[in-house]
Amino acid sequence: MKIIHVPLFTVMLLLLLYLLSACRSEAHQLDPLPTVIVNPNFQRQLGPLPTVPPYRCGAWASNNVPAAASTITIYAKLTGDVAGVPDIPATAIVHFKSANITLDQQSVSDRNGYVSFTLPLQSRQPRLIPATVDVQFSTAGSPVRCTAFFTPQ
Repeated sequence: MKIIHVPLFTVMLLLLLYLLSACRSEAHQLDPLPTVIVNPNFQRQLGPLPTVPPYRCGAWASNNVPAAASTITIYAKLTGDVAGVPDIPATAIVHFKSANITLDQQSVSDRNGYVSFTLPLQSRQPRLIPATVDVQFSTAGSPVRCTAFFTPQ
């Protein structure tokens, strides 16, 4: 019986040594990357920060995916700093694929800076083709414009 155990022990030892040699690490050593040096004066080279405009606006549609023959409402808000700006007249121009239409509604911003325009689509825009609406507030100085969009389904 001792004869059988010796060769088995020898085979197991050789197998263990083979496995250990397979785990030997010969990883390729990468060259070190060059050190990046940031000039501490680089911020002094920048120009002045842009100024915040006195007014900003945002516009959106009551339904971004309306039926082609439905009626939607276009909303817009004018802000100065973070507060709504009241009593500013606004106009809206709808950009359909085949024509631009100025909405004939006269709208003036309410005490919170909101305006709204009713827009009957009347199937004037092809299905799945986006359309835009520019809302322009007539502020002192230069007008402020923002855009809403919708895509008839």
